Amino acid sequence: MRGTGRVLLLALALLGSGAGAEPVVEGRTLREEDGATLRWARSFPEALGELSVPASLGDTVYLGVGPVVYAFGPQGQTLARYDLPAPVSTLDSSGGSLRVSVRGDGYEERFTLTPVQGGGGVQERVVFPPDPAVTGWLRRAAALPPEEALAQAVAEDPLNPFLALREARAARGNRLAELRAVRRALSVELPFPAWVQLAADLDALGFPAAADVALDRARRDAAARGYDPEVRVGRGALGAYGNPSGYVGTLLAQGRLARADVWLRYLRDLHPRFEGGDALYARYADLLEAQGRGGEAEEWRQFRRELRAGTLYNLGPQAPDLVRAATRTLTLALLLALGAALLALTARAWRAQGVQTRPLGGRWRGWRRPLLRLRHTSVLYATWTERLGLTVLAAGLALALAAWGWANATAAQLQEPALNAGTYGGGWGAARLGDLGLRPGPDAALLSGLAAQLDGDDTAARARYAQAAGDPCARNNLAVIAQARGDAPQAREGYRAALAERPDLAAAAYNLGLDPGTPGTDFQRALRPGQPRPCFPDDRSLARAVSGDLGVTLGRLAREPLAAGQTLGSSRLGGTFLAALLLVGALALSLLVPRPAVAARQGRPPLYRLAALLLPGAALLDSPWGAVLLLAWGGAVATLLPLAGLTRFAPPLDLTDPAVRAALLAVLAATYALNTLAFVGAELRHARARRRAAQAG
Repeated sequence: MRGTGRVLLLALALLGSGAGAEPVVEGRTLREEDGATLRWARSFPEALGELSVPASLGDTVYLGVGPVVYAFGPQGQTLARYDLPAPVSTLDSSGGSLRVSVRGDGYEERFTLTPVQGGGGVQERVVFPPDPAVTGWLRRAAALPPEEALAQAVAEDPLNPFLALREARAARGNRLAELRAVRRALSVELPFPAWVQLAADLDALGFPAAADVALDRARRDAAARGYDPEVRVGRGALGAYGNPSGYVGTLLAQGRLARADVWLRYLRDLHPRFEGGDALYARYADLLEAQGRGGEAEEWRQFRRELRAGTLYNLGPQAPDLVRAATRTLTLALLLALGAALLALTARAWRAQGVQTRPLGGRWRGWRRPLLRLRHTSVLYATWTERLGLTVLAAGLALALAAWGWANATAAQLQEPALNAGTYGGGWGAARLGDLGLRPGPDAALLSGLAAQLDGDDTAARARYAQAAGDPCARNNLAVIAQARGDAPQAREGYRAALAERPDLAAAAYNLGLDPGTPGTDFQRALRPGQPRPCFPDDRSLARAVSGDLGVTLGRLAREPLAAGQTLGSSRLGGTFLAALLLVGALALSLLVPRPAVAARQGRPPLYRLAALLLPGAALLDSPWGAVLLLAWGGAVATLLPLAGLTRFAPPLDLTDPAVRAALLAVLAATYALNTLAFVGAELRHARARRRAAQAG
């Protein structure tokens, strides 16, 4: 009996000893100690980021290192790695579950980790921000150990494939050792940015088949996380996701078109709307054409044309910049036209005005009596029709300035990272979307509802879609939610209603089994088979969500004209708009003032004739065709000015194209030719009128 008691006491002591073992972090070292006994220790370089307080669940120790959580076994061996979207702030294993909080720039996100014994993984959706510090963490971690410590680093972290690639490089010449290292690199689970980085490294090592496998896994991982080809990707985001477009440029420069084709098809599948894609597709098509592969070149050109659908005014990926350039050029054209018309009318009135202002002290000193001097403003010597033409040009200038401000704001906001990350949702996306200050309305509700739906919060998504009642895209997405909860009849009715209201809605057509062929539906069919297709907002919807249409900007300017600088996003632009508005008012008032009697005897002085000859249409404002000619001349000159270096704004047309330059010069020449004919006709009519007056006198 006494022996049995001793055995029990010894067992209890051993159990107590095991229960007392707990992990601690000292400096940059994780240690698991059992009383005074050190079981194991792992050190982490400072470059990997902050270490969290460790947590234990069973005999597994979890530690946050930068944006990942490592799981370590009883002997300190690495069992699992959880990739997260921001640096880990806290770990909590109380209650038998493992909860982790991450903190990024202006947001915090919480996740539930499945223990290693349960298969590992993150239960919630993980959306990676376009932050290279997060998406390139594994690659950077693998570059830290020195060559002499590489074997130890691989043994400590067998889940980092970039360490395996370092082994493959070190074994160059030993093909068997290289292949073993490559197989180990492909045997782990990775987020898609790491797969893309790994594919580029495998390509550089001379393992194209392995690189293709890595790219395929990148596609599948991104699809599972809700990344979609309908969402644009900015240059910064694509760089954080492995920079596949930069690698394509390198391959094209090296003439490796076969490998470039593989990478371009990855981009075409997952990120077809990436920034700079239009130019890269065109470059690849030209290279194919140069090799005599015209059919393939035309396929890529057709794909470029297909990507124009859904962009602003269907102008393609560069639509925001083109719209902004067009409004700038239109503003300059109207300014040139208005200035030319005022110059011509001033030249005609100059002599008569000098005579009329002599009693007031002269043309300039007469302004000491402003009310009397205003009566002899050059514009008042013009006919009523000419003044109306000037008023219309000034009103057009004010509208063009408003459109310029709207285009600036829209182009800038459409480039916001939250709208160019390849997907919506996640903590980072929600924080950045909140910073945009979306305009309340159906388009903003659709965008925020889709973000909630992709995050798996169907309740919040339905509430937001309710604010977009009647929107076909929102109808489709509500039907997707209904189908997910097993209500197939309601889902089908929703798809039909959405398609009936908008027959070009590819998502609804796909969900009804009509098999449309768009990049989004092809992606859904290949990588998310059996799942209904959500509808993503196009550029026009996004523009309305972030800044409204032009009518919204004009409404704000009408309500608060003195806040034009804030409305148009530029104090200089706002000031110019107010000046144009004052000019419109002054010219409109001039329509009520009778023309001085002496104005009928102005004639056609030499300066006026010179202005009429050099400024097409400026002397023809009595006719609507004169205004058309003046605007055509102003538009051609405004577009060609960058060639002379007189403006720094890019025009909406490609002036490096000889055909474009030739067309613009032809338009300019035509305006001068027509103006010369009109000028000669006016001179002949003026001469006949003088002869008749002389004969009558």
